[in-house]
Amino acid sequence: MSAKQEITGSKGWLSYRPEIKVLDCTVRDGGLMNDHLFEPALVSAVYRACAEAGVDYMELGYKGSRKIFSPSEFGRWKYCDEADIREAIEPKAEGLKISVMADAERTDYHTDILPRDRSVIDMVRVATYAHQIPTALDMIRDAHDKGYETTVNLMAVSTVQDWELDGALEAFAASPVDVIYLVDSFGAFYSEQIDFLMEKILRYARPAGKEVGIHTHNNCQLAYANTIQAIIRGANYLDASLAGLGRGAGNCQMELLLSFLHNPKYRLRPILRCIQDHIEPLREKLRWGFSIPYMITGQLNQHPREAMRFMEGDGYRDIVGFYDSVVEEE
Repeated sequence: MSAKQEITGSKGWLSYRPEIKVLDCTVRDGGLMNDHLFEPALVSAVYRACAEAGVDYMELGYKGSRKIFSPSEFGRWKYCDEADIREAIEPKAEGLKISVMADAERTDYHTDILPRDRSVIDMVRVATYAHQIPTALDMIRDAHDKGYETTVNLMAVSTVQDWELDGALEAFAASPVDVIYLVDSFGAFYSEQIDFLMEKILRYARPAGKEVGIHTHNNCQLAYANTIQAIIRGANYLDASLAGLGRGAGNCQMELLLSFLHNPKYRLRPILRCIQDHIEPLREKLRWGFSIPYMITGQLNQHPREAMRFMEGDGYRDIVGFYDSVVEEE
C-alpha cells in the first residue's frame, strides 16, 4: 500500500460522508494576523493547492467597508474587490468555489457585493454578533437575492444567553440562508458544549432544510477535536486552514481534517507542499497557533485581542506576566 493510500484510508471508515464540504479560511482568518496584507502570489498558491487537494470552498477575505477600514491601514483582502480576486485566482479552477465574509454593520453590502452573474464569488458568509441580527438578516436576503450561496456565522456564541440563541436560530431558520454555522470564536468550547449546541442548532436547521457548519479556534488545542465532534453530531460544512493559520491560536488544521475525512476526493500532498513553501515561512513573523497566552484567553472565554497584542511584542515569552495582567483585570 502506498503512503497516499495509507493516509486517505479505505472504504468503510466512519468519517467518510460524501455530503461534507470543506472550506479553507487560511487567507481570510490568517489575514487577521497581518491586516490582510498577503501578496497575490501567496493567495494564488493557496488557491491552487486547495484546487489540487479537492477542497470545496476557499475564503479570500472580507467585504469590508472603506468608510470604516482605511485602505492605508489594510491590505486588499479586507475588501476583496473583483479585480484583485481575479488577479489571484484566474484561471478559475473547476470545482473550487470562492467565498468572502461580510461583517454585519461593517460592510457596504448593497453596493460592494455585486450580483452573482457579475462576480467571481460563489458564497457570501454573513458574520454577526447577537445584537446585529436584524442587519445580518437583511444582508442574507440581499446576498440570496443576488444569487449567492449564503451562510450565517454567529460570533462569540460562548457569550450568548440560551434564550437569545434560541431567538437567533429561529430567525435564521426562517431566513433564506443555506448554512448556519456554529462558531467557537474564543476557542473556549469543550466537546460537551459542541454536543449541546449542535443539537440545538440542528433542531432549528433540519426542519427548515438548512445545513450546519463548524468553525473552531485552537486556544485550548481542541479545534480539530471539536470539529470532529461537530461532524459526528451532523455538521456538513467544515472550516479549516493550512497549518491552522488564523487569528490568534488559529483554526482547525486542514492537513489534519483532510486526513481524518477519508474521502478519496481530497488529496493531502498539495496542502503539505503549500504549507512547506508558503505558510510555515510566515510563522516566526505572525506567531499564530497554540500558545499559552491564547490558552489563557480561551480558558477565560475572552476575545484573544489582548493575547494578540502581547504576542506581537518583544516580551511575548513572559507568560506569567501576561497571566497576571489578565487575571487582575478579571
